[in-house]
Amino acid sequence: MQQNIITKNMTAFEEKVKALRQQHEALLSRKNEPVTAHVGNFGTFRFMENGIYEKYRYPVLTAEHTPLEWKYDFCEQDNPFLMQRIMMNAVLNAGAIKLDGKYLLVCRVEGADRKSFFAVAESPNGIDNFRFWEEPITMPDTPTPTTNIYDMRITQHEDGWIYSVFCAERHDDTQPGNLSAATATASIARTKDLVNWERLPDLKSKSQQRNVVLHPEFVDGCYAFYTRPQDGFIDTGSGGGIGWGLCDDITHAEVKEERIINPRHYHTIMEVKNGEGPHPLKTEKGWLHLAHGVRNTADGLRYVLYMYMTALDDPTRVIAQPGGYFLVPECDEYIGDVMNVAFANGWIKDDNGRILIYYATADTRLHVAVSDVGRLVDYCMHTPEDGLTTSASVETIKRLVEKNRRR
Repeated sequence: MQQNIITKNMTAFEEKVKALRQQHEALLSRKNEPVTAHVGNFGTFRFMENGIYEKYRYPVLTAEHTPLEWKYDFCEQDNPFLMQRIMMNAVLNAGAIKLDGKYLLVCRVEGADRKSFFAVAESPNGIDNFRFWEEPITMPDTPTPTTNIYDMRITQHEDGWIYSVFCAERHDDTQPGNLSAATATASIARTKDLVNWERLPDLKSKSQQRNVVLHPEFVDGCYAFYTRPQDGFIDTGSGGGIGWGLCDDITHAEVKEERIINPRHYHTIMEVKNGEGPHPLKTEKGWLHLAHGVRNTADGLRYVLYMYMTALDDPTRVIAQPGGYFLVPECDEYIGDVMNVAFANGWIKDDNGRILIYYATADTRLHVAVSDVGRLVDYCMHTPEDGLTTSASVETIKRLVEKNRRR
């Protein structure tokens, strides 16, 4: 009876707020599940059952998952129509780390104003029930202010710090009349708790950098970076692929020499450019790498994910690289702000070997795919490499056909 009285006395505004909060809570608490069949906007499609990983039915994070307090003014006097005062456009490209048993994603959240910022979302299991922390991250700026920051890679380094390397975008003031001209640098920050951040000077190198990843261990007593040298903000130009460079002091990081360890190739998934995703994972067989490759199509750039492995005693020496892509957008994943894009810069390896791969699609939403160390190492070590020609591809298929014929 008391509850009925309270409900009856609620104003129309309060009823709308209550309904809004219930709807939001239902989204946040929705259980996720593996899926092999999916009904998309264009009919029934099937997610690829490849034995390598399992995709999950629902995105783990979207713009709708962001806290209501970030978007609504809940003062009836100031916002009588309960309008969104600040709209969120996308949640994507998250760094990932497991701390104190919690699965944490440091997401790129993009507002309707095109500005991206970082925010932490926490889950008890890494699959669902992700909830953002109360406030976005306050990232200290550099003496040269940045217009936009995004795509954080997180590395828990053996020196005891948690480092983030992310892209800092600024207008290219050498082209004052071109409002699309931009420059990119790799910014570095470090933390112990993902709350308090120390901003370090941007990485110095001979070229622009947008996809830089810190290796989790010292190499020859130095901090080691996977780089992606570019001549310009978008165009890699003479940049030949994923690079490697060392520096002595991360508080004033400078890579003076880069060498390409994972090159681009003509007529492949990485023809236009490629870049390291999250930092590699250490296994008994070698370092597992997840990267993105880009090629041009009549429909624009196509971003896909691929994998490779490097030697334990030399993270620059590639010991295995399966041909073709590892993961692509499928079904509704294809649709969004930037079509035909899959991108990943965060994954988590559990103590039992489970690997959670957090990937964004169409620059709009964030998903999870689940695999394990054994499967991913097997995939890398025993999947044929790209022979780089049609005839080589056909011969690879024929060898498999013959092997199956002999069974």
